[in-house]
Amino acid sequence: MYSLLKNVHSYWAYFLLLVLILAILNAIAGKIKGKDFESRDLRLSLFGLIFSHIQLLIGLILYFVSPWFKQWSNLGMGGVMKDSQTRLFLVEHPITNILAILLITMGWSLHKRQSDPGKKFLRIAIFYGLGLLLLLSRIPWDSWL
Repeated sequence: MYSLLKNVHSYWAYFLLLVLILAILNAIAGKIKGKDFESRDLRLSLFGLIFSHIQLLIGLILYFVSPWFKQWSNLGMGGVMKDSQTRLFLVEHPITNILAILLITMGWSLHKRQSDPGKKFLRIAIFYGLGLLLLLSRIPWDSWL
């Protein structure tokens, strides 16, 4: 089960990164060109939100079934924090990515409250962009597919 979840989590990350990049670029282009916020823009932003939440759910399940999780009882808090790779998988990666998903969700919620299309695009671009940066900062690049 662990290897299946790990593969799904890794491959879904590719889809998530692609959709987030497309949503951010679309929002930047919409803001620069002064376009109206149309259903295509809404769908692209919504797919970014949905894909990120699915990735979060897969990641949370993976966190608790992973062999890394046993390190909490084996090493204790001090031991986990001393080992950089264990700290990355058990502390930094989950917390940073939860914050990233929170920012993406905030961007979605804040864009819905705006009536001006420029402000809608700006909210999506800023919050999705910050979320993407956080996601990219904590990907375990050496063990990712």
